[in-house]
Amino acid sequence: MSRTSKYSVQRISGDTERVWKAGLYIRLSREDGDKIESESVSSQKALLERFVSENPEINLTEYYIDDGYSGTDFERPAFQRMISEAASKKINCVIVKDLSRFGRNYVEAGKYLEVVFPTFKLRFIAVNDGIDSFAQPSTMNNIIVPFKNIINDEYCRDISVKVRSALDIRRKQGKFIGSFAAYGYKKDESDHNKLVIDEEAAATVRFIYEKFLAGFSIIGVARALNARGVPNPSEYKAAKGLNCRRISTCKNGGAWTDSTVRRILTSEVYIGNLVQKKNEVISYKIHLSKQVDKSNRITVKGTHKPIISQQDFDKVQSLLRRDTRVSPNEKEGKLSVFAGFLKCADCGRAMQKRTVKQPNKTYEYYICSTYRKMHSSLCTKHAIRAEVLEEAVLTTLNKYIQLAVDFDRLLEKINRVQKGGARSKRLSAELSSNQKELERAQKILLDLYPDYKSGIIEREQYFALKEKYGNAVARAEREISRIKEEMRNFANGVDGSNPFVATFKKYGGLKELSRDVLIELVENIFVHEGGEVEIHLKCRDAFLAAEEYIGQHKTADKASSETA
Repeated sequence: MSRTSKYSVQRISGDTERVWKAGLYIRLSREDGDKIESESVSSQKALLERFVSENPEINLTEYYIDDGYSGTDFERPAFQRMISEAASKKINCVIVKDLSRFGRNYVEAGKYLEVVFPTFKLRFIAVNDGIDSFAQPSTMNNIIVPFKNIINDEYCRDISVKVRSALDIRRKQGKFIGSFAAYGYKKDESDHNKLVIDEEAAATVRFIYEKFLAGFSIIGVARALNARGVPNPSEYKAAKGLNCRRISTCKNGGAWTDSTVRRILTSEVYIGNLVQKKNEVISYKIHLSKQVDKSNRITVKGTHKPIISQQDFDKVQSLLRRDTRVSPNEKEGKLSVFAGFLKCADCGRAMQKRTVKQPNKTYEYYICSTYRKMHSSLCTKHAIRAEVLEEAVLTTLNKYIQLAVDFDRLLEKINRVQKGGARSKRLSAELSSNQKELERAQKILLDLYPDYKSGIIEREQYFALKEKYGNAVARAEREISRIKEEMRNFANGVDGSNPFVATFKKYGGLKELSRDVLIELVENIFVHEGGEVEIHLKCRDAFLAAEEYIGQHKTADKASSETA
């Protein structure tokens, strides 16, 4: 037995003339926490070449290099090529720096070392670990081999946990950690963890929101973008030199699709919020991702400048929750003004728009979708002419708009009068009286104990008075709290900032209906059999609050007048 250096292998009598066709396997992955200096490709290559040069029975046949591939699975291109060429007898020896370069998956590493390699009669050498399946077979059967594989596996798991934790900390700090900024944004040149608006793409985002709010369906918006020749997000990124390829781009020829438009319409990034960790890797050993539940995603608000206002974003989300399927007769994918708002009062399903063309006139009307599909078995027709419906809704909205204007005037008058009115004086007097009562009861309580200790009052009398004035303190405190709350409510009152008043009064003199008007003012419109229309308005609670407030003060004013 001879050894020329620590990297030499033991020569075995009778096999000195055997020639080994060696494949040098090299792997590097930052994902596994590899250190750049000690684990670099060039460093591994130099060590393995020196080992081969010191062992003349081993001939260097091929290099297999996986640079940037994790050791947690064995679906690596160079590794799989090596296995294929071992099966075809191109090589009969595999040499690695150490077991960690071979792989960091305990189960898979064991399968190859204990089953696959012996089946191929493949010699395996891990230089730094002193393992050689041919020259020193005992090194393969030693408990150290599986133990080292477990350590390598655990090291990779630990690195994975630490990396995930570090990324979550950065997400919670509001730092953008994605590879590519969302369409409409770009990474800040001075801070790649921050997003800034890309005005060229942002103009398209604004166009999408404007069209959708104007009554276009999602597919209608996509068609409008394609008609204008606007490049979709993938094409736009490619044009900017970003290496971003999506499978969907290849399938649809780079055109805008309804899914792309919907993604933009629902993304909070456009109102200045970062929503990250939408997907996560299933396991450090399985490089497949799963969708993270919305409740577990990391959202940080106000991390960058918004492209879309919160108000417009909220309107869009409200519309997206409605049934707004496009009528076949609608041109360019534009929706009816009532799409998503109109429902049958009996079955609750959407009403469908129908068009009847006659020689002198075209008639439009709405019918229950359940009746249209099932006829009279489940619901009745609930038919109503389009112009009748529009007139009914317009008349009702104008009635409430006028009420909002009247409320605004009355609320201003009430609040102005109240500031110096009788109610204000009454509350102030009640507060002062209860504060004096509280001070008196507290003073008596403080004097009771010294009087008891000095013998002025008896024990039974002391406890009776203590209970009496203790109750008086508690009662005065409750009254003071109630009066202060009433004074706060009185001071705040209800004014022109009331949501009903503020929203409805700005539409004064409404001449025609539009989707923008319905989005702001209407929750749903129900059509009864016979043509009766029932409108559920938004801001209903605010309307009732204003109505009650005005009613209370009218009653109070009347009572004050009668008393006077």
